[in-house]
Amino acid sequence: MADPTEIVDTYIDMWNETDAALRAEHIAQAWAPGASYLDPALEANGYEELSKIVEAVHERFPGYRFQRLSEVDVHHNQVRFAWHLAGPGGDIAAAGIDIGTLAPDGRLERITGFFGDLQERAA
Repeated sequence: MADPTEIVDTYIDMWNETDAALRAEHIAQAWAPGASYLDPALEANGYEELSKIVEAVHERFPGYRFQRLSEVDVHHNQVRFAWHLAGPGGDIAAAGIDIGTLAPDGRLERITGFFGDLQERAA
């Protein structure tokens, strides 16, 4: 089985890759067939749709790069980690936490992304 931290780092590499052929390699390495991704703004099912949403992010945020900000927390077949999307000057366009499910082969089966910090509960 693949190392979860390496899988997550390859997933981050997918988001940063502008070359479609190289991005397809990252997708195949990080994601199991039938992969699904969901966040408040984007949704993708399968390798082709994953590549398309990455391309859309590059068009909207040219020169920006994703970075993993936390360790990869793992239990059972679940992962979670913090990230941000930063511009060349260091400005942050988005940040959040992703929660993922690993397939039996160790690759990602599903990612659900959340933007921003959790709001504190009102007393």
